[in-house]
Amino acid sequence: MTATAPLPTVRLTQPFKIQHPWIFARAVAKPSERIPPGTIVEVLGVDGGFVGRGFYNGHSRIGVRLLTTDRDEQVDVDFFAGRIERAIRWRRELGLFQKTTGLRLIHSEGDGLSGLIVDLLGGILAIQFTSAGMFRQREVIKSILLNHFPESRVYWFAEKRIQKQESFDCWDMPSPDPVVIEEQGVRFHVEVGSKHKTGFFADQRDNRLQLASLCKDKDVLDICCHTGGFGLYAKVIGRARSVTGIDLDDTEALATARANATLNGVDINFVAADAAEYMRQAAQRGDRYDVVILDPAKQTRSADKIDAALNEYWRLNRLALPLVKPGGILLTCSCSGLISEEDFLGTLRQAARDEQREAQIFRLSGAAPDHPFLAHVSEGRYLKAVWARIV
Repeated sequence: MTATAPLPTVRLTQPFKIQHPWIFARAVAKPSERIPPGTIVEVLGVDGGFVGRGFYNGHSRIGVRLLTTDRDEQVDVDFFAGRIERAIRWRRELGLFQKTTGLRLIHSEGDGLSGLIVDLLGGILAIQFTSAGMFRQREVIKSILLNHFPESRVYWFAEKRIQKQESFDCWDMPSPDPVVIEEQGVRFHVEVGSKHKTGFFADQRDNRLQLASLCKDKDVLDICCHTGGFGLYAKVIGRARSVTGIDLDDTEALATARANATLNGVDINFVAADAAEYMRQAAQRGDRYDVVILDPAKQTRSADKIDAALNEYWRLNRLALPLVKPGGILLTCSCSGLISEEDFLGTLRQAARDEQREAQIFRLSGAAPDHPFLAHVSEGRYLKAVWARIV
């Protein structure tokens, strides 16, 4: 047996009390010799005792991304193969491969692989790197994934913002041709590598199906509809009387949404407009709907902008409420991980008070089960969906 080469070590400056996979830079002593971003290191506590192994990055606010706290577990090819196999097996046990051809295979911290997101979208493995460490392991990850899905094509990318924060360069791969996926009987065109995540919002899958069950013979308004997910479910599965979808992005999102409506043989009115301005004008016209979906983009990535984000959620919900018929339904969502469910509920509570409407909440939900989060990593529950009957 070949001896394992010793790993570089880093030492913590504060006691390690909570086994969160993120150890911020301020809690990590500067190594005596430079360690390249994304290097696998052994982490020692203040007292010099073993803490774990993970990716070190002296350029990032996240100094260490812990991958294991098991002294006997090495972070090597077998480690990545085991974690990836475990994640895929869980999706199979959930029966997701029978429900859709577009799902998340790896959900970063939720699957014990901090800094890695992988979606399987119609035969394309869309790999998103959010850490320098995972990018350095790209060929290993690619090889393991192709062992599981040998007929698939690979497309990987990293947001420019992430590359700057994590100090790595991910060259652009040619975007693959658009594919068609099927999700619970509804078909979608997906442009893998578009500017929205990996190209498709699989996290709302279960919420779309639940929404459809409430739409029979109803008039539905889908605000910030992107490529038409909720509206398509409302029309195809829910048999809604009418569906109107609003999004500012006419060239990409709404063009795909219209193609999706044609693909599914349904008639949906898609309108290119700023969400707030459209809602304001619709209220003035007296437009009213049985079901309103409000699913805006993430409002903050920074803790110092949480208050501004909450104010924006309050504003959008206040604009949406007058459009809901008495006894109608509002589904309002937040995908801002830094905002808690309680604080998000507070924005709806205040908006309802300001609009003199009663919001009877009958359901709280989150992302589909292929987007798990760890109990001790609350940030992983980024998606909050609040279902309310508006009186």
